[in-house]
Amino acid sequence: MFDQVKCIIFDLDGTLYEDTHHFEYYANLLKEKLSYGKHEAFEEDYINVLQGVHPLSIGKAYDLKTDAVLTVDPYTNLVVSAKNWKGEPWSHTQVAHHYPEKVSFNFDNMIAIGDGWWLPFSIAVHHGLSLKDCYESYVKTKDYMTSAQFKLTKTKGLERMLEEWKQDKTLILLTNSESYDVVKLLEELQLNNIFDEIIVSAQKPALTKRYFKRILQEYELFPEEVISVGDNFMNEIAPALILNMKALLIQTTPFTYKHPNLQVVSSLADVIKTESIKKRSDSQRV
Repeated sequence: MFDQVKCIIFDLDGTLYEDTHHFEYYANLLKEKLSYGKHEAFEEDYINVLQGVHPLSIGKAYDLKTDAVLTVDPYTNLVVSAKNWKGEPWSHTQVAHHYPEKVSFNFDNMIAIGDGWWLPFSIAVHHGLSLKDCYESYVKTKDYMTSAQFKLTKTKGLERMLEEWKQDKTLILLTNSESYDVVKLLEELQLNNIFDEIIVSAQKPALTKRYFKRILQEYELFPEEVISVGDNFMNEIAPALILNMKALLIQTTPFTYKHPNLQVVSSLADVIKTESIKKRSDSQRV
C-alpha cells in the first residue's frame, strides 16, 4: 500500500504514539472537579464504558443537548440510531424528529467519540461538568504528558521508517492538538524534523475533507497517491475513503468494516515489521 503513494498524512495522538495511561490521568482530573457526591457515579460509568457494557463507546457520538449516545453513518453523517444514557433505545420517530438532517461535529454540543479523550469528557459533561472545566483538565493532562513524570512509549523503528519514506514521499502531520503540545511531543518522539508540513488545531472531523482537498490540490496529487494514517475512523479514515484516498486505521479492538482502500492494523509496529520484511525480501532478489 505504501509503495504506491506519494504522500502520507499522519494523525498524532494514538498514531505516532500509542500510550493510553494519560486517559486515566485525565479522567481523574475530571472526576475531582465534580462535586464529591458524583465521584462514585463517574467512576462506575467510566469502568462500564471501558468494559464495553455502556452505550458510550469509541465510534459513537454524544449529543450534549439531548444527553443521547448516537450511531452515525460516517459517510453521510446521518443518525442511524440513538440511546439514552442508560442504554434504552429511542424510537425511529424520536430519532427522525431530533435528527432529520446530517449532524455536524462542533465539539460544543455534538461530539464524535473517536478516541479515548472523549470518553471521560462525555461522562463528566453528563454529570454536570462545564466545558471550561473539561478544557482546563485537558490542558493539565497535556502538560503532564510533556513533563518528566510522563514516560512516552516510542514505537521501535518508527523514526527510521519515516526517514526512509521521507526520501521519496511527502509527509504531513494533521492533528487536533495545539501547537505547543505538538512541538513538545514531536521533540520527545525525536520526530521534530520529519514532516514537510504540520497542521495543528485541525478541527477534525469537521474540517478533515477540506484539508485533504487542499493537500491534493497544492501538492498536485491524485487521491489514490495519498494515504491517511490514524486511529480515529471518523476523523481520519472515512473522509479519506470518501475522497477515494487510501487509509490505514490503527485499531486495537475488533473492526469488521471492509473497504478496498482500507487496511487495519493494531499498531504502527505492525507496519514497521511488514515494511522491514519486504525490504529484506527486495534486497535478496537484487
